[in-house]
Amino acid sequence: MHIWIIALVIAYLLGSIPSGYLLVLIFRKEDIRTTGSGNIGATNVARSGAKGLGALTLFLDALKGFLAVVIARHLAQQLTSPQDYKLVALAGLVVVIGHIFPIWLGFRGGKGVATALGVFLAWAPLSAVVAIAVFLAVVFLTKYVSVASLVAGYVFVIIAIATDTKHLLFVDLCYIAIPVLVTLKHHSNIRRLMAGTENRFGSKA
Repeated sequence: MHIWIIALVIAYLLGSIPSGYLLVLIFRKEDIRTTGSGNIGATNVARSGAKGLGALTLFLDALKGFLAVVIARHLAQQLTSPQDYKLVALAGLVVVIGHIFPIWLGFRGGKGVATALGVFLAWAPLSAVVAIAVFLAVVFLTKYVSVASLVAGYVFVIIAIATDTKHLLFVDLCYIAIPVLVTLKHHSNIRRLMAGTENRFGSKA
């Protein structure tokens, strides 16, 4: 049980590192939460005029998700299958939860897209590559990053579950929970989409 606690605490703390908030605070002496949508993620950082910091935020947020899964996988080697597989899946979910609800910012964090991407790449790289291709295609066609993020997340889940030979319900639920959380966090985007006021890619917030 202590292995589970260690892995999940590491996953949450990694996820809770507010990359975008820290980068903007350090390099621009600003609070990104007061700019644009108020989100600490890569899209809002880029729209604030700091495209380089936005790209770095995307990389660091994805890295958090990737590392959490890799670390959990390493620790899980001490467990017996299928418990090891379950721990890795849960760590992937927990790191996204950490990003969305970081303890350092009063549990008000990002939307989890980039961190989920890192988790997906560590979980199932081929499925993640397909999801990235879908994301890019949807952005190209609609110019809506929010729509592309949501669609790509569910595409990943469908492919990952369909190609998972172990088919553990617990793991499948962890797969599904991530895009559901991301969708709930996009509630304001969904409202703006319905109202026709959602920002398009390339525009400033």
